[in-house]
Amino acid sequence: MQKSVSIVIPNYNGRHLLEKYLPSVFTAAENTGSQFEVIVIDDGSKDNSIEFIQQHYPKIKLLINDRNRGFSFTCNHGIREAQHELILLLNSDVKLDPDYFKAQWKYFEREDTFGVMARIMSFDESRIEDAARLLYYSGCRIKANKFYYSQNPADEDVYTAYLSGANALVDAKKLKELGGFDEIYSPFSSEDFDLSLRAWQLGWKCYYEHQSFCFHHVSGSTKTQIKSNFIKKVYYRNRYILQGIHLTGIRKALYPLQQIFTELIPKLVTGKIWVWESYQEYLNHQARINESKKKLGQLKLKHQSQRNIDDIIDVINQSIKHKKIKRL
Repeated sequence: MQKSVSIVIPNYNGRHLLEKYLPSVFTAAENTGSQFEVIVIDDGSKDNSIEFIQQHYPKIKLLINDRNRGFSFTCNHGIREAQHELILLLNSDVKLDPDYFKAQWKYFEREDTFGVMARIMSFDESRIEDAARLLYYSGCRIKANKFYYSQNPADEDVYTAYLSGANALVDAKKLKELGGFDEIYSPFSSEDFDLSLRAWQLGWKCYYEHQSFCFHHVSGSTKTQIKSNFIKKVYYRNRYILQGIHLTGIRKALYPLQQIFTELIPKLVTGKIWVWESYQEYLNHQARINESKKKLGQLKLKHQSQRNIDDIIDVINQSIKHKKIKRL
């Protein structure tokens, strides 16, 4: 079964990336034999990205933000305009294999599929950069930085804690039901983790397909164009925000102690002053965090789901009990 696809690509000063990798996107899409559209959303580029697309790819649906808005807003702009059954969320620094979509159609025969992601390879093909992710607690904190894949090539039930925002093929209706990415995470970081956690909690599933792959251009993304201390500040702020939205029960109550004694104090005493700004910004986002929690609760009620983070961890852990897996 094949479905129509909208390919949504955010762009910020990425003319050189679009020139290199858009041909692979069109080749992979054309090889499906399905209806497709390519949507590029320009997020305030200062290079000639817009002119390049207009000149060389007139069939691309080009959307232009009024100013630099960040990853979540930019992707959501494209998601709202997408017309097809599936949406491929794709970074501009990713090259698709010509048969990228071939092994992914089958997942959308299942009513509870939210989406599937492919194996992400380094550009020199020497290593796997991203695969399926296990979900677990580190103290009170929700984490998903342990990678794995099934050694059975025919395994179609490999769950992942979240779909990488670099390449995620998702059900458009479900994505729009979730409201796309939560813009609380702007300008970048943690939005893809949050999106998949919300999908899981509505009773939907996120899959990983090892036979489908793409290549990631190292240091090609938007984040590399911004000073590293700013990246760290945003990264930690958003990590705190994600915990604030998704933690419940005793872990939610104890998490502030873990923040202070295992992150804030150790970093501050070693001169990493930016972490204090992260924490202050996190505290300033409490009203928005509560709003995000409220929206998630309303969606869970609508979909009659009581699934929480503990349940997702259990689903993924149970699924690998009898699998022969390779951890990365």
